[in-house]
Amino acid sequence: MQDSETNESRMQEQDSHTASRKEGGTARSKRVPRAVKISVALLLVLIAAGAVAWAWISSLEAEMSLGVEERSELEDVLVEPAQSEQQEAFYTLIIGSDSRGDGAASRSDTIILARVDIAAARITLVSIPRDTMVYGEDGSLEKINAAYNDGPASTVRAVSEFAGVDIAHYIEVDFRGLEQIVDALGGVRVTIPEDISAGNGGMAFSAGEQVLTGEQAFAYARERYTVSGGDFGRARAQRQIAEAIISQVLASGPTEIPGIVSMLAQSIGTDLAPADIISYALSLQGSGQPLTTYSTVAPSYALNQDGVSYVATMYDEWRAVMQRVDAGLDPSDASVAVPAEQIANERLGSAANAAGPRDYAGLAAGSGLTTADAR
Repeated sequence: MQDSETNESRMQEQDSHTASRKEGGTARSKRVPRAVKISVALLLVLIAAGAVAWAWISSLEAEMSLGVEERSELEDVLVEPAQSEQQEAFYTLIIGSDSRGDGAASRSDTIILARVDIAAARITLVSIPRDTMVYGEDGSLEKINAAYNDGPASTVRAVSEFAGVDIAHYIEVDFRGLEQIVDALGGVRVTIPEDISAGNGGMAFSAGEQVLTGEQAFAYARERYTVSGGDFGRARAQRQIAEAIISQVLASGPTEIPGIVSMLAQSIGTDLAPADIISYALSLQGSGQPLTTYSTVAPSYALNQDGVSYVATMYDEWRAVMQRVDAGLDPSDASVAVPAEQIANERLGSAANAAGPRDYAGLAAGSGLTTADAR
């Protein structure tokens, strides 16, 4: 009897231990393994980082975005980008706006056509004189920078017709924003070709290589009264500043590029997405080749017609320049052999909308100012 009670007691104790183990097992099975917790935490961090990155890119796009109407019109005139712009050269129009905020009509103070060849790490900058005599879209005689009054798309059409090339991208720079861009880069290094006294730019400069602050770069890029070549000399200075900014950006570390693009976003409007700009910069950095930059201006001369000062085009010289530009050659080297493809392309440098005299040799020789006068 006692043995029976003892056995029963043991059985109850066993059942109790079994139940306890089951309950303990159930409790342990509800605990989330540490590895899973870490994975979930990482996933949440990545989601948060992605959200932050998305918000950052969206904010940049909003800052750099042109107006809805302007963007829509640009989509109709900008060429469809190549399948791989990393492999094929493309043209970008860079406009410096001189909007003064005083109710006066804005004009494109700076017009630079840039050929960008990512694969070859080569960029060519071509100034189009702002006073170039052309026929407007309505057939009227005007200066090419007047096209800006009708919006970016009109400017793209005018430059595309003048240069004889398709344009893939558009960048508009707030000219006053130039100071902030240069200062954010720690200044830009340029070689000033001559001593310059203070004129409309408001600052004097000594000849030689030097690092310019944002304020100095702005003054140098505006000066046209006390430089050789007048407005042609100013166009040269503007290309120098553009070259220096590009070089400074590409000299930055890869991790610095997004921050630089963020800074640039405050002063530019463009059809390009921030990711595209970052990709181009990093691709140029990673090309394994040193960056080559070429710089030139559309060969032109000053012409007064009916009391209005214009810049007229030297057609043969302009065509030859654009042939070299399109071939990726130094546009200033007239001795270089141009490939048959560019020679056969009658559209290149055709200046189809130019209104200057076609028989221009005598006028250019007798002009008081030509692009050759800019040092």
